[in-house]
Amino acid sequence: MTSSGDASCILWDIDKTTAISSFVDHNGDVESVAICPNNKNIFVSGSIDAMAKVWDTRQGTNAIANFKGHESDINSVEWFPDGNAFISGSDDTTVRLFDLKAYKQLNIYCGEDILASVTSVGFSNSGYYLLVGYDEEPFCLAWNTMTCDREAQLDHPTRASCLQFSPNGYAIATGCWDRILRIWA
Repeated sequence: MTSSGDASCILWDIDKTTAISSFVDHNGDVESVAICPNNKNIFVSGSIDAMAKVWDTRQGTNAIANFKGHESDINSVEWFPDGNAFISGSDDTTVRLFDLKAYKQLNIYCGEDILASVTSVGFSNSGYYLLVGYDEEPFCLAWNTMTCDREAQLDHPTRASCLQFSPNGYAIATGCWDRILRIWA
């Protein structure tokens, strides 16, 4: 699955190097997609139209659910580990947790002192921690998913552009604009 500047998401047959389906329902560049961990037919997309959309590849090419709340571009989306919720991070400095079953926003992660755009988001394996990368200070924060409290700041000298928890959950990798990949354990 890829996202594109033409407002589409495309499902590919990698072996044949051909597109299987194109999903077009956004009104601007699609910045991020994430496939549901417990149903590979479901994915979420985030776009510069400030909308997060959930899709089912078996249900045609239109989104099955739209989630509003952000005031600016969505740069990153990721599923909660159980696949029943997802987060989206935006240029509006916020990260929002949306629940599919309740069809609403559950939490918002932000602070008056955070003026930076969100570049990347990710959950720990348990879902207890939410890790957020920013393009300016504080660069990288760990949040408590349930309480919305900041748990830690991972020091970076510049923009944290990507992040990922290890499969066993014991480490985090963060990529920074200083061209250094940091491993946190």
